[in-house]
Amino acid sequence: MHSITKREKITYTGSLLGQNMIYSLMTMYVMFFFTDLLRIPSQSVTIIMVAASLWDAVNDILMGMIADRTRTRIGKFRPYLLAGPVFIGIVTVLCFVSFGGSPAGTVAVAAVCYVLWGMTYTVYDIPIWAISSVSSRSADEKNGMVTLGRIGGTLGTVIVSVGSVSLLNAFGGERSAPAYTAMAAVIAGSGALLMLLSGFVLRERIEPPANGVPFRKNIHTILDNVPLKALMVTLLIMNMVNSIRQVAQMYFAVYVWGDSGYVTYIGLSLVLGMITGMAVSPALIRRYDKKLLYLIACIAGAVTSLLPYAFGVEPVVSLVILGFNFAFSGVTSITSTSMLMDSIDYAEYKLGFRGEGVVFSMNTFLTKLSATISKGILGVSMTLMGYQDNMEPNDTVMAGFSFIVLAVPAICFVLSMLPLAFYKLTPDKLTAIRNELETRRTAEK
Repeated sequence: MHSITKREKITYTGSLLGQNMIYSLMTMYVMFFFTDLLRIPSQSVTIIMVAASLWDAVNDILMGMIADRTRTRIGKFRPYLLAGPVFIGIVTVLCFVSFGGSPAGTVAVAAVCYVLWGMTYTVYDIPIWAISSVSSRSADEKNGMVTLGRIGGTLGTVIVSVGSVSLLNAFGGERSAPAYTAMAAVIAGSGALLMLLSGFVLRERIEPPANGVPFRKNIHTILDNVPLKALMVTLLIMNMVNSIRQVAQMYFAVYVWGDSGYVTYIGLSLVLGMITGMAVSPALIRRYDKKLLYLIACIAGAVTSLLPYAFGVEPVVSLVILGFNFAFSGVTSITSTSMLMDSIDYAEYKLGFRGEGVVFSMNTFLTKLSATISKGILGVSMTLMGYQDNMEPNDTVMAGFSFIVLAVPAICFVLSMLPLAFYKLTPDKLTAIRNELETRRTAEK
């Protein structure tokens, strides 16, 4: 009997859609806004984002441990789903406000806003993904929730990719700072409202122990979990496939293809490909080993990333090839997240507690870290290319942005496969683990 209601599934999909509208807005535009509208040097922007990422290493894990120790009448994770969206919406808009003042003051304000954004994002992101692991005792149902969440997230990304340029133009264009503020208010407000629904609708069906897991003990969810550690390295690298494209696609569209309007078509290619890949993944997971599916998708993803780069094909053909590439990314997204939830079952089997919060805190940290590394790669590359805002494109700049958007993701696809040599959770082993866990839970009642 299915325990997750249709209302919960729709809400979960919508909440991740809203969250990823905000995340994509930040990933696509905040660096461009800082460098080209606030006139902050790219080196300074890179330092801001690296510093924020270092703080995230502490902040995200602490938030995961706090969530794991939370005990309220409505659950471990729902309180944060109710509180987080309001703060995320406000801070997102502040990241796109030009406050004026001296160059040093502008850098300081941008740094504070960006760090605060990462902290408020964490408050929501960890619980919204962690709640999927306690939404049902059925592995198939949990995989279904993850798939819906990923599809919702992809739709949120596409809505921003496809619609943000038109919205930006309606408010004044890509060279107007107030236009970015207005665009951010619309996207952040809409996204936050969708996110807020999750706190009212979603339910937790795997109850935690009456007493929270101590911080010092909870960290062993990671330290003593070899499959999880291998998967964390894989996720860090794989997340860069799409994050490097998101942070560079505006530059790529403007300086390589010659028109910012191509950002819309990249978004359409993404939605068709990613949703197709995600939609077929649950059926594939039921029939085949997740690790094998992931590896096959990575090989295919690397090939379809390199083809447009190696042969320099024109935009329309490139968009079609990228559509297939995004489909393979969709498969890696669902299979890797499903393996992440398997590692939580393994933690409970080995340690006696689940630690969903700390596991998904690492997932949140890795997502943000990959975005930071991507922005760092972009920033360093722009410096090496001699990039100046509003410059006329030259061969060096065009070749540089092409390499970043097409060749770097192919390299990431290949590298992400290597850590999985240490991921040993086979289908038979997972079945035995889940049977043992169900026996334990029955005995505890």
